[in-house]
Amino acid sequence: MLQFGSLSVVLSLLASTAFSVTYQYSDLGFGTKIYGVNLGSWLVLEPWMVPNEWLSMGGQSCSDCSTCIASEFAFAKAYPNTADSKFNQHWSSWFAQSDVDQLVGLGINAVRIPLGYWLVEPLVNRASEFYPRGGMKQLKRGLRQLNAAGIGAILDHHALPGVQDPGQSFTGRCTQDVEFYTDYNYHRALIWSAVMTALSHLDPDFSNVFAIEAVNEPIMNSAQTPGLSTFYSNFVQVVRTVEAALGITNGNGLSAYNANVTAALTSAMTMSGVNAEVASVIKDAIPMLQFAVTQTGVQSVLTSGTRPNRSPLTTMFMDRNWQYGNSPANPADSANGKALYDNHLYYSFGGVAAANPQAYMQSICNLNRVQSDAAYNNSPLIFGEWGLPTQFSATDSFLSMWADAQKLAYSQSGGWLFWNFKFEMSAAAGSYPRQWSYFEGVNRGYLTKDPSVLNNPDVCAPYIANSTSK
Repeated sequence: MLQFGSLSVVLSLLASTAFSVTYQYSDLGFGTKIYGVNLGSWLVLEPWMVPNEWLSMGGQSCSDCSTCIASEFAFAKAYPNTADSKFNQHWSSWFAQSDVDQLVGLGINAVRIPLGYWLVEPLVNRASEFYPRGGMKQLKRGLRQLNAAGIGAILDHHALPGVQDPGQSFTGRCTQDVEFYTDYNYHRALIWSAVMTALSHLDPDFSNVFAIEAVNEPIMNSAQTPGLSTFYSNFVQVVRTVEAALGITNGNGLSAYNANVTAALTSAMTMSGVNAEVASVIKDAIPMLQFAVTQTGVQSVLTSGTRPNRSPLTTMFMDRNWQYGNSPANPADSANGKALYDNHLYYSFGGVAAANPQAYMQSICNLNRVQSDAAYNNSPLIFGEWGLPTQFSATDSFLSMWADAQKLAYSQSGGWLFWNFKFEMSAAAGSYPRQWSYFEGVNRGYLTKDPSVLNNPDVCAPYIANSTSK
């Protein structure tokens, strides 16, 4: 089991002045770096990653994913009587003990788990929102397996209520109607965060969770994300208020806390420094937490009076430089206690370097994103999504260099998490696994069996200082 050591700071959980804290990953049991993978297409299914399975389930493929059954929302709406059982089969098979064993064998020490808001089932308005049910039990099962293997977990709020990005299956609903950036849906997202924080401290199977990510990939244009900065601030306060209610106010945690959790949360609503929105979130989260623990069979944790020894969670955000515009939200302004900042970089989507091997290598070997983020106090930085896809036909030799160079660049600060741990191996998937699957990348020799090691430690020597990179 992953062991969490004491934090190097004492948190002032509800202080009015935010501050940032740097730390070593040894505090979390990782050594000095995160070497991880994403468990993509597990609890938030993305049809392009499992094309054959998706069609066999009854899904469809189309050029515009909003026009056919190409998302979880569309599937559950089309098949209301069978969606739960179909998805349960997928959840059980896509991520299983054999995958955990493979991660252990490859030296992976952390996973980022993309999750949808519908995991907390009472948040869903069943009259107008359609999602499969039962995912919380599968999350608990997967965390238990990862926990036994000593692998830490980040709970990533990947698909937000109201949808945070247009035209993306990773939001759970492929639509141009983006409604996340409203008071109503910010409120629902905060309830989700409160429930997941409580579960992370109360349920022993969640004890390897060390971070919760506020929102995955908000729209890059900050003019289109009104209220995001306030949401970040409330997110941190929700996490810290729930922890304070559970008696987790410093790095030592508590081994026994004799209080009824419902009563403790109710009392926390009136603590000094808790604003009206956060108090309302805590109130609304209580019955949803009660539902979740009953659903997973651990309702006794609400009244047992005992807690695992836990440290405060790390709050995690997309970094300030993820957005552009006149007023991007800087999550460091909201930090209270440990914080982690996340950047995603895919050269294949364009806009980073010219589409040729030389330009790619010059760019990645001179990457300055860690330094740029540090200027905004967004440290430590991890690269929470990256892969080997390119805009050109890449040789095996280049992909080995490309993997080494990215690992070298992304290890400058907190570490990295590859997208994705695996990819469907089928004729329908074509060559995608070659550049998107960590398991396949290792099999082909592009990625090393020890994630801290490079095939060629001097891979960037010919390219250093030959360009200025974003």
